[in-house]
Amino acid sequence: MKLKALLLATSVFTVTGLVGAQAQTLSGQVSSTEEGMMEGVLVSAKKEGSTVTTTVVTNDKGQFSFPAGRLEPGKYTITTRAIGYTLVGPKTVDVGATGAAAEIKLAKARNIVPQLSNGEWLLSIPGSDQFKASFLLDCQGCHTLQRVFTAVHDAEEWKQVFTRMGRYAPESTPTHPQLIVQGGARSERPRVAANMMQQAAEYLEKVSLSNPDRQEYDFKTLPRPKGKATKVVITEYDLPRKEAQPHDVVVDADGRVWHTDFGAQIVGELDPKTGKVVDHKLELLRPEQPKGSLDIELDPDGNLWIGMSYQGGASKIDRKTKQVTTYPLNKEWLDLTTQTNMVTPTNMYVDNKVWMTDTATRNVYRLDIKTGKWENLGVSKLASRQISGYGLPTDKNNNVYMLEFGGNSVGIRNAKNPDEVKIWSTAAPRTRPRRGRLDDQGKLWFAQYGGNAIGMFDPSTEKMKEWKLPKAWGNPYDVVPSKGGAEVWTGSMSNDYVSRLDTKTEEITEYLLPRTTNIRRVFVEETGPRPVLWIGNNHGAAIIKVEPLE
Repeated sequence: MKLKALLLATSVFTVTGLVGAQAQTLSGQVSSTEEGMMEGVLVSAKKEGSTVTTTVVTNDKGQFSFPAGRLEPGKYTITTRAIGYTLVGPKTVDVGATGAAAEIKLAKARNIVPQLSNGEWLLSIPGSDQFKASFLLDCQGCHTLQRVFTAVHDAEEWKQVFTRMGRYAPESTPTHPQLIVQGGARSERPRVAANMMQQAAEYLEKVSLSNPDRQEYDFKTLPRPKGKATKVVITEYDLPRKEAQPHDVVVDADGRVWHTDFGAQIVGELDPKTGKVVDHKLELLRPEQPKGSLDIELDPDGNLWIGMSYQGGASKIDRKTKQVTTYPLNKEWLDLTTQTNMVTPTNMYVDNKVWMTDTATRNVYRLDIKTGKWENLGVSKLASRQISGYGLPTDKNNNVYMLEFGGNSVGIRNAKNPDEVKIWSTAAPRTRPRRGRLDDQGKLWFAQYGGNAIGMFDPSTEKMKEWKLPKAWGNPYDVVPSKGGAEVWTGSMSNDYVSRLDTKTEEITEYLLPRTTNIRRVFVEETGPRPVLWIGNNHGAAIIKVEPLE
């Protein structure tokens, strides 16, 4: 590999108090010897002893400013994100009652490998996008791709790794692996198809940075934010349990932020005003099975419903009393690898029914909220076609949509006549619809994980439309529209960006996050002057708030 020599720039910096500045703010500029004043640098400040980090982005003059009142007086650690650069200083700033100013200096990084996002790895390594997507995207669900491309395995060892990794549940991380119970149809999750295992193993050996005879390739990096993408404030709330995996995040009517934990029988509740987190335990239904949950949804009363994944059932948390009620699935319907990931109570009062699916059996279930009993509606079929829903949104009549993550289909099942199923296909193959929501007009917005796009299905015309994300390897997981549908948000599992689509102008603005962020569910809070995005960093034990300034 050709590696360019990178020179460390010398610099000096000053930190001074601002006279007459806005109270309790930090402002300044960022520069480097190579570029001078730098646009699109993320500047983060975290008070000593705090669990909250606030981030702003430099403008086209290299200037940054934290909103007044966001930083109370105290000593702050400063960090930055600018691909190819490292922070020289200052690394701490004392913010007084009248604020502070900082002249931040960056220098060229000696080694950018630790800075690369998963998307930038996928951009850089040789091979077709189709080949890379065929097996590498599944790796990033549990860990970064840096672990893959710096590994020391040869081809034969890689084949053993593929087999071993395929026996871990999706809820696994390197520090918290969970084995799938063996024996079921899905107790092996092949990371690589059998017919391409040898090719994939030889490929990974060939491109690994640990291989002195590796194929040479240059690192390709995404450009820093510019223009509108720099006008944003990002707040990160560290969770007290460092092993926490906040998969889904929602905000209730009282402004409390709730999250599922992908690796534990816990739902967390964050007070963003204080940063305090309270954990609520979910019942353990199947002790031998992997722990953790995915989906969390608000019902019409503002209570929380959780799909219990491998535990086989759903839970409800009363938002006010915090009482947890469990609805286990009938034992005779359980498979060894049952995954009741998605549960949807959104429009349950239409017919007193809550929808749920099992990823393993592909069956669809409904809970009667009056009796607490489940009914098994079986697999959704239309002639010879079957469809199951990874995403499971419902319309105003409580008809349930099914987003087919394994293919390119969107289906709907009639609430009054569950045997009635309709299925439509996206324009492109293998778009892999994942999760989404309906807007006020009844249009379905959804993520095209394989198509790198935001998708929309209009049931009134039965037509689909898509908006490609500007940056490669976005791999969006979920999509959510604002009230009125003026804007639509999604988040990337690969390149650390969240994206906002203006549905009138069709402009997409992409905001870079301060650090590596494995994004799943996206949630829009609309209690202020403009919509605010909330997400979980599933591999970073943090909850993130993204506030556009325009």
